Amino acid sequence: MTTTYNCTSDDQRAEGLQHAQRAISEKKCIVLPTDTVYGIAADAFSPLAVTMLLASKGRSRQMPPPVLIPRINALDGLATDVPGDARALAQAFWPGGLTLILHAQPSLDWDLGDTKGTVALRMPDDELALELLGLTGPLAVSSANRTGQEAAQTASEARMQLAESVDVYLEGGFRPVKGTAAVPSTIVDATSSPFKVVRQGAISLEQLREVVPTVLGVGETALPGADDASEATVPADSAHGEVGHADVTEPPAVEDPIRASAPETAAETKPE
Repeated sequence: MTTTYNCTSDDQRAEGLQHAQRAISEKKCIVLPTDTVYGIAADAFSPLAVTMLLASKGRSRQMPPPVLIPRINALDGLATDVPGDARALAQAFWPGGLTLILHAQPSLDWDLGDTKGTVALRMPDDELALELLGLTGPLAVSSANRTGQEAAQTASEARMQLAESVDVYLEGGFRPVKGTAAVPSTIVDATSSPFKVVRQGAISLEQLREVVPTVLGVGETALPGADDASEATVPADSAHGEVGHADVTEPPAVEDPIRASAPETAAETKPE
């Protein structure tokens, strides 16, 4: 039976977190708030749970969900060959609205979909989300909506779309703020050199370039003002095809709290 908990109440928050943790351990899906929009979450290490998440959204394996983590030091457990500049971006913008596409640890026993060996990672800036992640570990999370619909900004909006396919709904109020539009995370492909923004969102290109000056914006093949000799080209799209999801997040027609994708990598391009 599907249950909604009002997590603005201390009693229901504690009960809701316990139920959500149990549901995740039972390979079921839950909905939780993030700092961007609401996300539908499942055990990242359970192929069955991830399949259920994708089915709930009406999404294929070609649009794998991103993974939310509770702390920055989880980065090396899930990704390999992490560039120094990617670490610098994580230090600057995590927790927050930045999703990084990286090479996945080949030893991990998981199946997020057709990721082509990549994983999209983010640490959300949301107290409730981080508390749950501390209980469950990394979660596959996509925006809490049916594919093609607007990302939910409350748990009740998510329930209208996802209904009984989700076991637990954690209601934490509007995300990001009542009266504002849903804004997805910015997705950066850190598997290419130079790095490339595959979905623009909460973190601006200018902010990214304050940390890593060579980051390319969406559609750019070279930094503005670069001469032909020094022009940096960008390799074909990465595995995270549709970055982000509207996920977690997807902008209206734009998985985020939440994940994403560019050229079909492990992420999507919608709010997350």
